[in-house]
Amino acid sequence: MLSLKDVSKFIGKKELFRDVSFHVHPADRIGLIGPNGAGKSTLFGIILGSIEPDSGSVAKAGRVRIGWLPQEMAPARGKSVLERATDVCEEAQQLRAELELVQSAIHRENDRRVLTELATRHAAAFEKLEHLVGYNLEARAEKVLEGLGFGANQFTIPATDLSGGLVMRLELARLLLAEPDLLLLDEPTNHLDLESLMWLENYLLNSSSALVLVSHDRTFLNRTVHRIVEIEGGMLQEYAGNYDFYLEEKAKRMEIRMATYKNQQDRIKQLERFIDKNRYNAKTAAQAQSRIKTLEKIEKVEATVAGSEIRFEFPPCARSGKKVIELVNVGKSYGDIQVYSGIDLLVTRGDKIALMGPNGAGKSTLLKLLAGTVRPDSGELSKGLNTTTGYYAQHQWEQLNPEATVFEEALSVSGDILQTQLRALLGAFLFQGDDVFKKTSVLSGGEKARLVLCKLLLQRPNFLLLDEPTNHLDIPSRVVLEKALGEFGGTICFISHDRQFINGVANKILVVKSGGIHLFPGNYDDYVRTWKSRLDDPPQDKAGKQGSNGARSLTAQKRAEAEWRNELFRAKRPVQESIERIERDLDSCHAELESLKERLADTETYRQGKLAVEIQSQYRETQARIDELTGQWEEKMLELEQIEEDFQKEKGLRDLTAQGGIA
Repeated sequence: MLSLKDVSKFIGKKELFRDVSFHVHPADRIGLIGPNGAGKSTLFGIILGSIEPDSGSVAKAGRVRIGWLPQEMAPARGKSVLERATDVCEEAQQLRAELELVQSAIHRENDRRVLTELATRHAAAFEKLEHLVGYNLEARAEKVLEGLGFGANQFTIPATDLSGGLVMRLELARLLLAEPDLLLLDEPTNHLDLESLMWLENYLLNSSSALVLVSHDRTFLNRTVHRIVEIEGGMLQEYAGNYDFYLEEKAKRMEIRMATYKNQQDRIKQLERFIDKNRYNAKTAAQAQSRIKTLEKIEKVEATVAGSEIRFEFPPCARSGKKVIELVNVGKSYGDIQVYSGIDLLVTRGDKIALMGPNGAGKSTLLKLLAGTVRPDSGELSKGLNTTTGYYAQHQWEQLNPEATVFEEALSVSGDILQTQLRALLGAFLFQGDDVFKKTSVLSGGEKARLVLCKLLLQRPNFLLLDEPTNHLDIPSRVVLEKALGEFGGTICFISHDRQFINGVANKILVVKSGGIHLFPGNYDDYVRTWKSRLDDPPQDKAGKQGSNGARSLTAQKRAEAEWRNELFRAKRPVQESIERIERDLDSCHAELESLKERLADTETYRQGKLAVEIQSQYRETQARIDELTGQWEEKMLELEQIEEDFQKEKGLRDLTAQGGIA
């Protein structure tokens, strides 16, 4: 179907790849991987013919139709969403041209064998054309659009009214409906929520098109490809398996290569020792010359430098109270659209919560409520003691100073961190060597994302709120971030559709569904295995109505949860009131202490006899009172934590009993 032979490409003086060759056969499923900047998109351009290779050739079989989804695309003008999705005229024209060509050949041909081949081609092209523009195209388009997250109410709106993410979904829908012989997809999951991503997985698994896919989503690669092509260091290596197989096989190849390198180096040293010892000895000079020739003929094996595992520690953040933030009966609307009504959520220290749900369900709104960038319309939001928030969203790239270097940007928020330590931290986010002196204006999207995330952690918040932090990050960057957040000592709420990333970071899953929120313990796999089915609709009877047992069970569950929250609230309230009273006293004492400090710093104080002595005495008494109140506060916080733990244990036993012993 497609063949690249000895293809090389330079960008300026930089060599992207040299003498790379590979083939794409019908029904192939290929994952094209490599770090950002390795040349994956350039290779796509060479396949498409929009970029000329510096050497080598690209051969395509017959009239192979290639469909391409780039990372960005302008919205189509003058068409509705459904009209654009069904706009496959270019492909239809190609098929019609092929039909005319075959028909002309049939009229001229007399050989029965050739006529049979031409008739087969004609039937295949005609069937494909019927399928492409036939009566069922619109129905198929609606199903594909729904699978990619469009609502029926969006089918008739102008395509130009769509956001950038929805434009890409629309173009993906159009591409899938065209059913090309070969699909080239460049990061197709960047603008999909988890449900749409899983729909696309299943669609691709059942598609007849060959596929070459660029993706940094490891689970998506594992599910959709059976061959990996890696571009690294200007070389191309192939692996006959999915991404997990690639990791195992690459490690084995590296181990074999290093063993071969070591053996060769040992052999070279033996030869060199013999030559040095015998080349000037008349009796053994001939043997030494023979060894020199042998040495010259040896084809050197280069040592493969494995990507060293990055180890680092971010500056520790201040410890927050047990309660980090709490929403009580919170509602939020945008105009006539109600996003939330009466939701409750308690985030506690050490929680690492992944927010999941379809696009438009309210995940980003919930994150903004927690970050304080939007205010609730009703209900109460309260932060716990010593909670300091760090919020990441992609629009923050715009806040980078285009004239500053990577190092200067990081230095601006690094505080008392030594510059050597700062360089190490930047290295942990893959800014190594001279990369730290790049101006932010020349950074790629992935590099900007990494820099903003690194700056965020350098500011030492103890409560991180991250909206799609893995978008535009390649796999090595995702692994680095995953490790950093896994070792982070604070609390995290984040949105991501990368299932492996969620598994590596989350210890709780919060599902946003139909204006409600549901919090479950564990990571993504735990949620799918244990909890997901319990969020499904209650059982349906044969008439399609909700089963009464399921409805009663759901109502009883909600009532039990409400009763449990009320009991917990009543048990905590006296202790919380004591904590609030102590905190007010502490604020007052700290204000008094600051006032006394100012008076002690004033030279006039020391001119008024015993006044300085009296103020010093008041200062010591106030400091002692602060120490006493701090001790009381710590005791009450421990008491509050114990109440919460006891209630959580009791709730776990209740849930276990209600589920018939199923954990």
